Amino acid sequence: MADLVVVSGPPGAGKSTVAALLVDRFEPSALVTGDTFFAFLARGARPPWLPEAHAQNAVVTEAAAAATGRFVAGGLHVVYDGVVGPWFVDRLAAEVPDLHYVVLLPPLATCLERVATRTGHGFTDADAARRMHREFVAADVPARHLVTDPAADAPAVVDEITDRVRAGSLRLRGD
Repeated sequence: MADLVVVSGPPGAGKSTVAALLVDRFEPSALVTGDTFFAFLARGARPPWLPEAHAQNAVVTEAAAAATGRFVAGGLHVVYDGVVGPWFVDRLAAEVPDLHYVVLLPPLATCLERVATRTGHGFTDADAARRMHREFVAADVPARHLVTDPAADAPAVVDEITDRVRAGSLRLRGD
């Protein structure tokens, strides 16, 4: 059976870097980037980090979940890269109930530095990054779903996540 591994966290946490390396650990595999689904929004879209964007974000997450679920049902191991807090992970679990969930949550300073210095990424809003980091901290994510080591490089984080997926300790259904 194919797996879904959701790699989440606030902006600058390292999701995209880790997800791109992690997807190479599975075969056959697909990388689904949550930001791609937000790019489908045209007129009237709200910045997704604003509270008034909640309903919009729910629709976008459900669309991404439906596509992700089809890949998994088709036998592809999927790594989902996106800002999926515990408040939205149930939308993905509705399509793939037995998913693995990991939240990258380095210190705020690390996230802000990465947001400020990254290239080729449209998101550079430090205030929004602060807010989303606070939301993940306040969400009280179970420790078994967290990766918080600020000194770990991406390959070491991928090794840790791979080991935890194999051990089953990132499965959401155990919460």
